[in-house]
Amino acid sequence: MGSRFGADIPTLPNAVMLNLYPDSIGARLSDLVSLLEEPDFDGAFSLLYLLPTCFHSDLDRGFSIIDYDLNEALVRGEDLTALGRRGIQFKFDLVLNHLSVASPQFRDLLRHGDESKYKDFFVDWNTFWHGHGEMGPDGHVIPDPQHLEKLFLRKPGLPILDVRFPDGTERPYWNTFYQQVSYRPVSPAELIAAGVEQSAATTVAMMVNGAVEKGVAPDDIDLDGYNNYRSEALALLDDKREYLGQMDLNARSELVWDFYDETLAKLAGYGAKIIRLDAFAYLHKEPGKPNFFNKPGTWDYLDRLRSIARRYNLIVFPEVHAEYGKRLHEEVAAEGYPIYDFFLPGLVIGALQQGTAVTLKRWIREIQTKGLQTINMLGCHDGIPVLDLRGATVDDVARPGLLDDERIDGVMEGIIHHGGRVKNLYGPDGKKIAYYQINATFFSALGEDERKLLLARAIQLFMPGIPQIWYLDLFAGRNDYAAADAGGTAGHKEINRTGLSLAAARNDLQRPIVRDQLALIRLRNTSRAFAGEATVADTADHRLEVSWRNGADRVTLKADLAACTFEVIVQNASGEERRLSFA
Repeated sequence: MGSRFGADIPTLPNAVMLNLYPDSIGARLSDLVSLLEEPDFDGAFSLLYLLPTCFHSDLDRGFSIIDYDLNEALVRGEDLTALGRRGIQFKFDLVLNHLSVASPQFRDLLRHGDESKYKDFFVDWNTFWHGHGEMGPDGHVIPDPQHLEKLFLRKPGLPILDVRFPDGTERPYWNTFYQQVSYRPVSPAELIAAGVEQSAATTVAMMVNGAVEKGVAPDDIDLDGYNNYRSEALALLDDKREYLGQMDLNARSELVWDFYDETLAKLAGYGAKIIRLDAFAYLHKEPGKPNFFNKPGTWDYLDRLRSIARRYNLIVFPEVHAEYGKRLHEEVAAEGYPIYDFFLPGLVIGALQQGTAVTLKRWIREIQTKGLQTINMLGCHDGIPVLDLRGATVDDVARPGLLDDERIDGVMEGIIHHGGRVKNLYGPDGKKIAYYQINATFFSALGEDERKLLLARAIQLFMPGIPQIWYLDLFAGRNDYAAADAGGTAGHKEINRTGLSLAAARNDLQRPIVRDQLALIRLRNTSRAFAGEATVADTADHRLEVSWRNGADRVTLKADLAACTFEVIVQNASGEERRLSFA
């Protein structure tokens, strides 16, 4: 597939990016501002990926957006301005597929129903599937079998949230991700006002509220000897319905595209340079398609978004999680988009486990040969990818992965042995079909070996692409098992999100593992050599030698993966050479 973008492809800035929540270090972003203004951080970072709790949100640690105004409990405009004065630009998320039920648009729909300006802003399930299915007994259109079997679903059952309109009717709306319906307690006084006898009101209230607390659906509530008041009680309970969730947007609506335009303008105003398109692959929906990366519709939507972003001097890139063997990352890159290098974390862990750089060398050369623009990482706010390394069968042709299944199992088992928590994917029958990612700090995934962490960081910084540094890895953070255990359904993610006090972060700056990482990061962020070309030397399997050259400036990494040692050689235009050794 030829690129629709031609030669006019925006280039990622050559800089190192820090990644964190606004309250990951200290209580709010102003604490991070004060830390980054200290001399230890001079020249270290030129980009900041600020996760979306910096906006108003209510779920999924920021990825259920209410609106894109700054959450001033954590971030103020002056914080962003101060970081801008330090030469820092921002990467933000635009969550394409959905908005929170608490968004102004969805609240307007709940308030005004068919009269709402935003009636078609979200995806009415029955309207979408009209003519492509049969009405089921619960008022939901059930897609025809040939359509239903193609749907990519993130949870059991149809992705629907029933929404009560002001006229009392129920309308099913598309809800790919999280949803929860709850009910505020009813009071005896409210029941009396609704027509329940005073002598029965207290008992009925206790029965209704008790059933709701136990998770009984309203239609299944049995009032035993008081069922003659059931209609009054359920009508009152229905008035007390509350929603929590992420509602899919209807990209067929021009109002949605107006919203994207307004949002990108707002993000640019905050100092954004890069916009990560979260959940983009779910946005294009069409009967008969899987509704995950539908083609060509997804390409058309991405082209339109990129055109909008160019007006605000923004670079957009879609997050692509898929098996290496599917080559989906290559398709996205061929269209002129930067991609995440989700392969690197597992490759580095595998290389250090085996003491060999063979696959790393091959991957570096592949990035260069295929002209991939990448943002790479070791750790991040989510897990360490494993599924991405696998092969796949496409059109009955088996394509190998970056690692074979035995090596992938070794990577996975090593992380789990060191305390990682696993998130799996499941098929319609409930059986596990694949390991998706493993949640751990990168330091813990490496057995909390400081030599391995420092070597891993050096490898990342010498890879092609923009290095993105998870704050907890910079400070050699360990797995937080207490947070993971207390986190409920998604608790596995909290193992790698420990907040650091400002005092703790300042104390950690005295640790050699932190200072050495900062020295490497500062070199990567400031040396002109990294704006040039990289070459990979032919060396023994256990050795990795990567050189970056730009004119007379040259920086070389020489690493022994078996011994976990390396040195960095820096040569500048004046002919001076210095060696940074790490035993």
